[in-house]
Amino acid sequence: MGVQELSAAIWHQRNLLELLLFKLTEEQLLLTAGRTDWLANATREVEQVVERLYESGLARDVEAAGVAGQWGAADGSSLRELIQHAPPPWDEVLSEHLTALTTLTTRIRDLRDANAQFLRAGLRAAQETLAGLDGATGTYDSHGASRAEPVGARLVDKRL
Repeated sequence: MGVQELSAAIWHQRNLLELLLFKLTEEQLLLTAGRTDWLANATREVEQVVERLYESGLARDVEAAGVAGQWGAADGSSLRELIQHAPPPWDEVLSEHLTALTTLTTRIRDLRDANAQFLRAGLRAAQETLAGLDGATGTYDSHGASRAEPVGARLVDKRL
C-alpha cells in the first residue's frame, strides 16, 4: 500500500464518476426526448455505476488509510486532510485529484437534480391525464351540488 496505489484508486474513481455523468446525461436525453420506454434500462445502468463507485470508494479508503499511517495523518483522514500531510509532488497530485472529484460530483448532482425535475413533471402530467379520464370533473353547480360533466371523446397518446 502506498501513495501510487492511492492515486490509481482515485483515478479509477474519477473514471467511474465520468461514466456516471455520461449515464445520467443519457437518462436526461431519454427524458427530454420522451423516450420513456428506454428509461428503465438507463436507470439500471446508473445504479450499476453507483454500485461500482461504492466499491471503488471502499478500495480508496483502504489505500488512504495506509498512506495516512505512512505520513503521520489520523486514521480515517479525508483526501483534503491527506493533502496537508503529503510531501511534494504528491500534495499537488492529490490536490488535482480533489479538484477533479469535486467538479465531477457537482456536475453529477446538478444533472441528477435536473433529471428528478423532469421525472416529477412527467409524473404530474401523467396524473393529470389520468385524473381527466374519469367522468366526474369535481365541478359544482350554482347550488353547491357536485355534478359530473358529460364525458366526451378523449385522445390519449400511448407513446409516452
